[in-house]
Amino acid sequence: MPNSILDAIKLGLWDFEPEQVPPTHYDPTGSLPGSQGKLEALAERARLGLPLWHDRDRLYYDDKTEA
Repeated sequence: MPNSILDAIKLGLWDFEPEQVPPTHYDPTGSLPGSQGKLEALAERARLGLPLWHDRDRLYYDDKTEA
């Protein structure tokens, strides 16, 4: 069984769903969508087998989300 979506794709498992991980087990990012910081955070989450999105990730310029 793969640990991440990347491993699943390498194995040809296109319908893989990772285990649910509570948002308290990984940090939100304060980086804006599309920024280098956000892309790095998403890549790291993918490498670790974490969900890509956190409900406290920064979405807008005016958001005060601190990572």
